[in-house]
Amino acid sequence: MSTTEAQGTRPSPRPLPSAPPDGDPARPRARTSRLPGLDGLRALAIAAVLVFHLDASWLPGGFLGVDVFFVVSGFLITTLLLRERATTGSIDLRGFWTRRARRLLPALLLLVPSAVLLARVSEGDLLVGVGRQVLGALTFTSNWLEVSAGSDYFEATTPQLLMNLWSLAVEEQFYLLWPLALLVLLRTSRRAVVLAATAAGLGLTSALLMALRLDPDAPTRVYFGTDTHLVGLMLGAALAFAWAAPHRAWTTTPHWERHRRTVAVAALAVLAALLATASETSPWTFRGGILLASVATTALVLVVVERPGRLRALLELPLARWVGARSYGIYLWHWPVVLVVAQDLPEARGSTAYVLTRLWALVVTVAAADLSYRLVELPVRRRGFRGAAREALRRLRGLGTRTARVVWGVVAVATVATVVVLLTAPDRSSTEELITANEAALAGQDPAPAPAPRAPGADAATAAPAAPAQDWSMPEGREVDVLGDSMVVGASHALRYYLPKVRMDAKSNRRWSAAPGLVEARGGSLRRAVVLGFGTNAGTDAQAVRRALDAIGPERMVVLVTLHGPFSRIESDNAALRDLAAGRPNVVLADWHAALAGTNGQLQPDGIHPSLEGSHLYAKTVRAALAELSERRTGRPVTLRALPLP
Repeated sequence: MSTTEAQGTRPSPRPLPSAPPDGDPARPRARTSRLPGLDGLRALAIAAVLVFHLDASWLPGGFLGVDVFFVVSGFLITTLLLRERATTGSIDLRGFWTRRARRLLPALLLLVPSAVLLARVSEGDLLVGVGRQVLGALTFTSNWLEVSAGSDYFEATTPQLLMNLWSLAVEEQFYLLWPLALLVLLRTSRRAVVLAATAAGLGLTSALLMALRLDPDAPTRVYFGTDTHLVGLMLGAALAFAWAAPHRAWTTTPHWERHRRTVAVAALAVLAALLATASETSPWTFRGGILLASVATTALVLVVVERPGRLRALLELPLARWVGARSYGIYLWHWPVVLVVAQDLPEARGSTAYVLTRLWALVVTVAAADLSYRLVELPVRRRGFRGAAREALRRLRGLGTRTARVVWGVVAVATVATVVVLLTAPDRSSTEELITANEAALAGQDPAPAPAPRAPGADAATAAPAAPAQDWSMPEGREVDVLGDSMVVGASHALRYYLPKVRMDAKSNRRWSAAPGLVEARGGSLRRAVVLGFGTNAGTDAQAVRRALDAIGPERMVVLVTLHGPFSRIESDNAALRDLAAGRPNVVLADWHAALAGTNGQLQPDGIHPSLEGSHLYAKTVRAALAELSERRTGRPVTLRALPLP
């Protein structure tokens, strides 16, 4: 906070420089080398991403922290390039890329083998696809390799060890191409407004491509794509062009003096609202939300670097600067650590033990990032790769021959072990193998009939299968149809055990949109009790659920199974199912999500599908829901026979 601000008076406007307001951005006024407040913004960004990945329901829009990083990076890198051009008259591309390599590679080269080895001793399923992920990490092409592999960042049912490195790939591609583009732009025009408008135009074009190319059912392509996710980087670059000009992004005007605080408050409010409410399942997030978050961050960057003030003072607090300086390492380490801790200490979401495991993951992440920062990153940044290597060898020799041999032996063993793990990594997770085997077993059952053609204008209600005589007694297995996705597939053996002769039609990757057609295809053969277990993929589709319930009709017993998984949408998905069941006396919820509370060992390593033990809990939850519905409709208690685990 400036002295005049502390006294409650408005500071007098800075005198305009003698150069025209639309001056040459390649000749900015001298500045200090450090831009205050940016480390604090990085700390806010990494905090948002951390909370989102620890548990997406805690901060549904926390993934937008990546866009805060993008804006800061675009502004900082462009500012550094413009300063170099102003100081030396040119840009040393080789020097720039060397500095970027010193900044990024040391921590990355430490993380990758460490994460691979930790995953191997923790849970083999974390190594599925790890060869591709390591290749993407070391070549900074993770985003495109994952897109080509069909990975789903928001709906992944198989955890990917290095999935978080997609954003590092986008930034590195920006670092590679942007200096070349900047040189071309500076040769084309030296007017700040033209350069800023060009950069902003590129960013808005990228945001438009994201909106137009979005597949709401699979947003990963536009989220990972460098072409469709440049808006933050380019808005940061646009601000750098304007900030480098003599008018300092037009902040020397009385208008800015009057509205500076309003801009700061509005930008903070918008960003906070987006972090708290944005959803990866909402098309609006990709058709305006990411753009809005980037614009808000750009405004915050301008407010913070423009002059001292309350916001800058907060962002310059020692803790904020400490976290911001280590934000890169924290980002690298947090996701593998979260996955490994979740495998080693599996706890049901919502329990105190679960929260404690998340706190432990946070502690391990920060400790690893700090050690990486002090022992690996800083030495390379200060001395270069060769200088840091020489210093490390000197210190190693100082420890004595025996210690040096032990260290080299550990390095050799770790290197060989990493290569062996990469060469022997599984192609499919244990969950995928179980589901594949169960699907094959289900394929031998009564096949699902093809949907009958519907008369023009007929709706689900008119196409409803013939209803059986009303019977609300507890159904036996031969009176139950179960329709669903991979959750039903994974629990199919247990469903048969608790409901003998149950008929199931379930496949992986099914969505609620398939449910109405499956019901209608059964026609009059639909049994008097129907269990619907969809939503693992893409969540609850209220319209499709309603159509399926209408097609089943009010005379059959219906069970809707709630959802559970590491998705921010789980609570809203289950709330939608409760609302859909309300007012329908023939519908009951099997609350799988609630059944898992306070338990552990019930889920596969993916944290979604039931384990062998969990499949029995799933089946018992469905059976209990049928009993609850029977008691509700008949007024007679139902006694469920306890069955020993097979």
